[in-house]
Amino acid sequence: MSDQAPSVRTQVKRVPEVAAYDRASIDAVLDEALVCHLGFVDETGQPYVIPTLHARVGDELLIHGSSASRALKVLADGAPVCVTVTLLDGLVLARSVFEHSVEYRSVMILGTARLIEDPDEKMRALEALTEQLIPGRWAEARQPNDKEMKATWILSIPLDEASAKISLGPPDDSDSPDADLPVWAGNLPLRTVVGEPVPDPEAKQDLPVPDSVRNFTRPGWG
Repeated sequence: MSDQAPSVRTQVKRVPEVAAYDRASIDAVLDEALVCHLGFVDETGQPYVIPTLHARVGDELLIHGSSASRALKVLADGAPVCVTVTLLDGLVLARSVFEHSVEYRSVMILGTARLIEDPDEKMRALEALTEQLIPGRWAEARQPNDKEMKATWILSIPLDEASAKISLGPPDDSDSPDADLPVWAGNLPLRTVVGEPVPDPEAKQDLPVPDSVRNFTRPGWG
């Protein structure tokens, strides 16, 4: 892992030994996750943090929403944004409550967003967002019409200032006085499991499960 932060403000100061600045570590978290959180301050000075879907394409993170979205309008006007993504991998159960923690992988991105206006780039971005959700779905479903394209905004956020934190492993008290306590300590792994597809009860046709759904897998999901 790279130990060089891309900027002073992305330098991990709290528990720096779990920091990762290399793009491979950052990209892996962004590509596995389905949801990110956008943090910004609006024109009144009120801070907000909003969950949304995302997709990474090369050196950019894409987010989308309604053209009427306050968040997207504020960010498109150049307001600074902080994007965070977190994957929860397990619980860390120590001998003392003070040392309890979680196993996680997270990414933080700082920067400003660019509104994608070119129609071709916008269509490619929508395809990327769809494929991030479930690979193969773009070709199976109806693609956006002109009205839907106008109603949708897509923002691109560069990955120039990004850092990751990766915390995995056993409790951090095995070499402390607490190690002699008769308290069970260890890890409880957590995972996301894909369930059986549930068809729309209002569907007008009895259709087979499509390939994108039948073949759905995701790194890190069990």
